[in-house]
Amino acid sequence: MCARSHTTSTVETTADDPFQRDGQSVRARITAEPTPAIRWAVVAAGLLALELGAFLGGLLTILDGVVIGLTAFIDIAVGVINPQLAATVVDIQTTASNAITTARDAAEGIPTLLSRETVPNQGHLMGPDGPWAGPIFGVEPGLAWVLRALLIIGYSLFVFYWIFRGWTIFRDHYRHAEWTPTDDIVDRLSEHRWGQFGIIIIALFLTMALFGPALGPTTVEQNIISPYSHEITYLNTDTQTVETITAGDANFDSKSKGSSEQNVGPMSYDEFNRFHPFGTLPNGRDLFTFMMGGARITLIVAGLAIGLSSLIAATLAMMSAFYGGRIDLGILTTADGVVSVPQLLLLIMISAVFADHWLATVLDGGFLLALIFAFTGWPFLWRAVRGPALQVARESWVDAARSFGQTPRTIMRKHMLPYVTGYLLVYASLSTGGIIIGLAALSFLGNGLGITPPTPAWGRAVSLGQSYVSSSSWHISLLPGLMIVLLVTGLNAFGDGLRDAIDPESNGSDQTEGVTGGGA
Repeated sequence: MCARSHTTSTVETTADDPFQRDGQSVRARITAEPTPAIRWAVVAAGLLALELGAFLGGLLTILDGVVIGLTAFIDIAVGVINPQLAATVVDIQTTASNAITTARDAAEGIPTLLSRETVPNQGHLMGPDGPWAGPIFGVEPGLAWVLRALLIIGYSLFVFYWIFRGWTIFRDHYRHAEWTPTDDIVDRLSEHRWGQFGIIIIALFLTMALFGPALGPTTVEQNIISPYSHEITYLNTDTQTVETITAGDANFDSKSKGSSEQNVGPMSYDEFNRFHPFGTLPNGRDLFTFMMGGARITLIVAGLAIGLSSLIAATLAMMSAFYGGRIDLGILTTADGVVSVPQLLLLIMISAVFADHWLATVLDGGFLLALIFAFTGWPFLWRAVRGPALQVARESWVDAARSFGQTPRTIMRKHMLPYVTGYLLVYASLSTGGIIIGLAALSFLGNGLGITPPTPAWGRAVSLGQSYVSSSSWHISLLPGLMIVLLVTGLNAFGDGLRDAIDPESNGSDQTEGVTGGGA
């Protein structure tokens, strides 16, 4: 009886005092104080259930990218030695990718609370004065679309908040240490209004990428990819009868080409009862749907590029700082060689060389562009984080780890990487804007560059509307351009806020020049 009482007292003391939880596993700490974790998990499970199909689709999209990336490297490495084995790798990749795509399509077909089927916005007038048939509650398609868009944005922002809330619960109740430097960074970032603006912008664009099919008034498949395979119903104002027409034919008569007689502007309806939040393109396709599709491919390509570039830069920066000497000189020479070649020229050359390779078909050309951006952009990140890596390599705790016999890999991973990660995040967020602008520029130039049509690309929308900038169809170039500027500004704002949170004594450009100069 006494032993049981002593055990209970120990558990209670451990749950209340973070300094006495060091000997326990996370599971033991949750068992000792389960209520906060259960409350968070119940809400998280409910949020996941509401949009299960969308989340499964997103996970399968990431899995597809991982499979493609691994097989691409294996194919390139093996192809030099054994072309037949490389062909087998490609067959395996094709089979696996097709299976994942099928599963993703099935997952995205699962009805969700905020799906197009649950909150429909497409419909038609029953007569000249209404009512509307099809949209939820019989309201106008524009109002139905606004309702669904607001619900999706609200849901997405709450999900991001709840993920952050999960981290705070872990910090307050289940983490080994009562305090870490990350706590101060988060606290300073929570008071940084410019950085918070960047976080909100990034969250909104992530929402566009994740929920693009539901956010648009129509879908990319129906309105852009296969418009002649889908039909819509509308009220013919001439005959006053409800008729059916293919989306492609409706697009042909809904073009925006500069004149007031042939233009469908923002927040307006075309003659087929379809609502267009951003108006239409010169080919009659819905611009908002085009932009949602472009957001997904843009963020996927930019994420792959900056992720791989950051991995290369961080690894080489720690190797440079830890070993120094010839290794540092060799990496520096390689970086100078990569930087000496103009990135745009390299993009054009490699795109032409791999034009007939299967890599050029993955993500409609986006995967190849991500690889090129990654392997040409890592020197800039490496120079930015090499200075901090050199500083931490000379710290006493690194010397102590060496004296205790820890391997170089362990030292770099445990004692150097946490210090470098903050600087890497700052410069990665700033570099991502450059990748997005570069990707848009390639799509703007066209001629086989950038994302392959008909997959939406922001730069192509700007290109399509450049002839109508001063006409009634000004929206075609202006709105995509503003979205690109807004996203890049948000990324820069987040980078500025994160930099100030990591180093509150930093002084904007002075800090940037200092760190970059230290890595030169």
